[in-house]
Amino acid sequence: MNRKSLLPPGLYRIYMLLPVHVRRLTGRLISKPRTSWLPLVLVLATSAHADVADMLPGIKPGVVGVGTFNPSGSPRANLHGTGFAVLDGRYVVSCAHIFAKPLNSEKKETHAVFIGRDRQITVRPAKMVATDRSRDLALLKIEGEPLPALKLGDAGLAREGWQLYFTGYPIGSVLGLNPSTHRAGLAAIIPIFTPVAAASQLNARTLKQAKAPYEVYELDAIAYPGNSGSPVWHPDTGEVLGVVNSVYVKGAKEAALSAPSGISYAIPVKYVHQLLEQALPAMQ
Repeated sequence: MNRKSLLPPGLYRIYMLLPVHVRRLTGRLISKPRTSWLPLVLVLATSAHADVADMLPGIKPGVVGVGTFNPSGSPRANLHGTGFAVLDGRYVVSCAHIFAKPLNSEKKETHAVFIGRDRQITVRPAKMVATDRSRDLALLKIEGEPLPALKLGDAGLAREGWQLYFTGYPIGSVLGLNPSTHRAGLAAIIPIFTPVAAASQLNARTLKQAKAPYEVYELDAIAYPGNSGSPVWHPDTGEVLGVVNSVYVKGAKEAALSAPSGISYAIPVKYVHQLLEQALPAMQ
């Protein structure tokens, strides 16, 4: 049976993205007259949502909170953003701006990774291995048992219009360590530098970015400061395609706008690959 000839082009493309077992279940519907397309659409929509739900158990264990730990502070643990495990599970990628404040060595303050669920939180000391401050990326090495690492994808395959997801901690640990997952449309792949309207808006940062611009993902989604460092992943493969950056990039891209809603940004995963390659000598 030639199912491509029996389905409209749009439905056929969706159908081919489904797992094999789901396509088999819908075979009978496809062979019926066009009056049966509505049930088929419902099956496809339900299957698509089920795929994301099935993918989450493989994503969430590799997503962690990141921040600092001060044994004599109050509070001792301070979660400032999100990160995710890579490589052998002993390394975590996050955003560099989260760690911009110097550590208080006199009080034995350390970088830290937070793992667990709800109020059952474990603090893992972490060491900064490498940073790419121009692209706001950081690589940490954690102590203890390895975490389930997320797979890094190929940013070159990303296409505008894709529906992606990101998982992280938008409001920190106020309600416990419970990661939230949000859908994000890949609205555009654009250079970080945007020409300013007037010379008075130029500063050292914008001049530097004009000289060496790099790509960012514009996301049709709302992200908050706690989401910085969240992995942006593809629902079909679970591969990470970007790193949410809700604050640092906005300061450059939207200097002429006033707190727009519904737009966030992510650093493409190709720059994570570059950071890992540069950090390889320090990891050996």
